[in-house]
Amino acid sequence: MMARFQAPPIRRGDLFRQSALINDAWVGSTSLLTVTNPATGIAIGTVPDLGAEAAQDAVAAAHAALPGWRALAAKDRGLVLRRWAALVQAHEDDLARILTFEQGKPLAEALAEVRSTAAFLDWYAEEARRVYGEVLPGHRADKRMLVTRAPVGVVAAITPWNFPSSMIARKVGPALAVGCTMVLKPSELTPYSALALGVLAQEAGVPRGVFNIVTGRPQPIGDVMVEDSRVAKLSFTGSTRVGKHLAGRCMETMKRISMELGGNAPFIVFDDADLEGALEAAMLAKFRNAGQTCISANRFLVQDGVYDKFARMLADRAAELVLGDGLREETRMGPLINGAAILKVARHADDAVRLGARILTGGATPDAEGRFYEPTVLVDVPAEAAVMSEETFGPLAALHRFTNEAEALAIANDTSAGLAAYLFTRDLARAHRVADGLEYGMVGVNTAVLTSEAAPFGGIKESGQGREGGFHGLDDYLDIKSVCIDVPAAGV
Repeated sequence: MMARFQAPPIRRGDLFRQSALINDAWVGSTSLLTVTNPATGIAIGTVPDLGAEAAQDAVAAAHAALPGWRALAAKDRGLVLRRWAALVQAHEDDLARILTFEQGKPLAEALAEVRSTAAFLDWYAEEARRVYGEVLPGHRADKRMLVTRAPVGVVAAITPWNFPSSMIARKVGPALAVGCTMVLKPSELTPYSALALGVLAQEAGVPRGVFNIVTGRPQPIGDVMVEDSRVAKLSFTGSTRVGKHLAGRCMETMKRISMELGGNAPFIVFDDADLEGALEAAMLAKFRNAGQTCISANRFLVQDGVYDKFARMLADRAAELVLGDGLREETRMGPLINGAAILKVARHADDAVRLGARILTGGATPDAEGRFYEPTVLVDVPAEAAVMSEETFGPLAALHRFTNEAEALAIANDTSAGLAAYLFTRDLARAHRVADGLEYGMVGVNTAVLTSEAAPFGGIKESGQGREGGFHGLDDYLDIKSVCIDVPAAGV
């Protein structure tokens, strides 16, 4: 029986590519991977299941393109990125539909992500001009000391399924801006957003070999990325377990690494917080993308005086969320990415209830196929519950009571993760104290909106290394070079 495929409903059909992009050519294979819409279980299409040989071809192409691309004036590289950003903006509706079709998030969220993609490309189009050097005082009268910054070289990037468009732009924007070339491995679950960006990159004038996309299963492609000495840097967004493995392999050839790994974000609500504001932020921090974000609130730490009220408010709002296909106008939360994700959320909920927690709302898979999990609010979650120490990556809000500021900080910091944290209070002094005390790379004070193309994104501890976004995002793609110039005295 022939496979049944349902392509995304888009105006510009050539944006839906089912081929890889290597050295400016669209590449197929006799070995294919099928991509499925997580909301319906219906196959969307296929992509080539490429392996080590294709990955090596892509690295060779990026390596060959490097001298010409890095030699361009910064403003000329910036013009290419700006054209790319403009094309993303011009086709944002089609790109959002592709994203929703392969990933499941509601169309409004997909559109916001596509706009973020354009914003990152546009930001780094400007930042290309701002890679500055320095002149240092010479250590002797006849010496001049210069510090310059140069592109690291060929960059390998591995991007995740939860943000299959914007995560690419956060990496490729700064890499191309400073003169690096790139080999991208998108998630095999959501490759089409990446391939659509590849179509627009060609249209924008990104030269041959500067941006390559290799589709397929992770291991053979990843092995080439970490083993090939022509690759100077690996940028990875994904799980802490995989990130640690890749980082160790990269040290075999001393590659530069950027690692944006898992989180375990605390969401702290103090007695004096604006509860309506905290509630709006909680809905975004927990249920956006069905809780499948690395900065999702994982543990809700709520002070005694407002605990019961806030729990009721959150449960009532969560129960109102409409689940369904992300292309439906009424949908406010889409499916989880696959069955394994559903099982993890259910395991965390069941474990917490077994240890004494209560379910205020949700706690079930409402569809027979098991593609969705209800927005769930648990109260009286004990400290020993798995959800308090493990990242759920799903729509499960676990509430835990605290008494004072010191206790809240101790609980919040009792984790190996250190990506994002949130706190809500009207006390300015407390806001500063707690923000300073939280051991996280990013802190939201009275807000859940942490990300911007102009701000650095990244964590500490086991949540990763390096930063993406803002002018800080250039640093991980640049090597520092010290130049000492002999300047003898006149007449010598």
